[in-house]
Amino acid sequence: MSLSAEIKQQILQNIEKVTGQGAEYVDARYYTNDDSETLFLYDGNLEANDTNFESGLGVRVLFGGAWGFAATSDAAAIATCFDLALQNARTAAKLVRVPLHMGKKPAHKGHFASPLKQDPFSIPLKDKLDFLNGIDAQLKEEWIAKRYVYAEFQKKNIYFFNSEGTEVERNLANVFAKMMVMALDSDGQMQRRSQELFTTGKGTRGYEMLTSPELFSAHAGRIKEELAQLIKADALEYGRRSVILLPGQGFLQVHETIGHPLELDRILGYELSYAGGSFVDLDAFGKLQYGSDKLTVSAFGGIENSPGSYGFDDEGSPERDYLLIDRGLLVNALSSRAMIDEANQKAGRTVFTESGGAARATAFYRAPIDRMTNVNILPGNDGTLDDIIAGTEDGIVLDNPVSWSIGSNREHFHFGCEIAWEVKNGKKTRILRNPTYQGHTVEFYNSLSAVGDASTWRVWQVDNCGKGEPNQIMQLGHGIPVVRFDNVITGERK
Repeated sequence: MSLSAEIKQQILQNIEKVTGQGAEYVDARYYTNDDSETLFLYDGNLEANDTNFESGLGVRVLFGGAWGFAATSDAAAIATCFDLALQNARTAAKLVRVPLHMGKKPAHKGHFASPLKQDPFSIPLKDKLDFLNGIDAQLKEEWIAKRYVYAEFQKKNIYFFNSEGTEVERNLANVFAKMMVMALDSDGQMQRRSQELFTTGKGTRGYEMLTSPELFSAHAGRIKEELAQLIKADALEYGRRSVILLPGQGFLQVHETIGHPLELDRILGYELSYAGGSFVDLDAFGKLQYGSDKLTVSAFGGIENSPGSYGFDDEGSPERDYLLIDRGLLVNALSSRAMIDEANQKAGRTVFTESGGAARATAFYRAPIDRMTNVNILPGNDGTLDDIIAGTEDGIVLDNPVSWSIGSNREHFHFGCEIAWEVKNGKKTRILRNPTYQGHTVEFYNSLSAVGDASTWRVWQVDNCGKGEPNQIMQLGHGIPVVRFDNVITGERK
């Protein structure tokens, strides 16, 4: 849905008016539509058919070094929304301790559209349900205790304007899906195997992605077969060994212990009351050996097919392709314009030179905060999964998270996974159940000994990353190859 000339004119006039009243910076995001649809089948029954349609305006005003924010879904209340944002900023400025500044950025005009062939919202509901029911039929067996399959579709059209003259239009689309089967093991514990819709980083983001068998539906038979073996398997015994993470587990490892700790607002203390801080401080950049020299991590907004590719952030800054960790050395953070200014002030030196294009808001009624984009481990030179297994004397291969516990500053972690395959003397042997592993973040990444090549690299989609107060749910991607870490604590003591 396009923005009317009348509403655009009102927004531009009010930006000019508020700037004339002393605001240092003003921006506005107008969502002409923010649509979502979720379909959920549980044991073959349609448990959810949820649709949501929103539109509205969010306004930020920087006055006296403090932010004011206001939002409205009433197109007749645009002027009032700007006035309220300015009023809120003036009130906040009376209490500000560290004045915020946006710095200078040249005006630009831009457009970004997620690549897609079939708009999911144009597909009849019956066709979507027929597709999901087809997968459910593949999952159904008498010995399977529970099963589910769901799909989620999103579409947003967002128009951005600021007092510097920048204008950006974005047309964003996302498709998510997951299937799971569960059964009781010999100890009466519920075991599970699952598969999420993933991407290779290439291709389009429409309904056609969901119906590509290799990305989703073709995995139904495999996860059933693995579950059948899993419920008869021995439990993983406690001990130190190598851990080989498949992308289905590696994405969450990166998400929790690289992505979140490197959000600059978290480093500056803005998340302490909700989801904790970061063990990283401003002095660590350019000095901290975060991992071994095999670890190179990028924030890359240019992945063709990922929910973390959105063209421009919610401050109008273009997404960038830059390194967060370069051959193990910490070099940059996920950042926004005001946060890099505050960080440089606090550090007393220039730590960051430009925004990372990571200011993101979940909806028009939320203010942007520093979020993940596509945070990726770059492929290495250690070959395929089979090659890495062949070079492993004693280890396990792990896939898909079941549980996770993260230190308050992301300095340590504990993960439980769906399944493990034992590796002995370079060969993958038996399946093991209830696998867990744990470690201290920096020590763990410095034990990285193998990184798979491009053939092992997959983009895992995240549709439910939570952050901020009030909470904001964000979508993003992680491009992850197969990775191996050595001498890791695995299993639980009896």
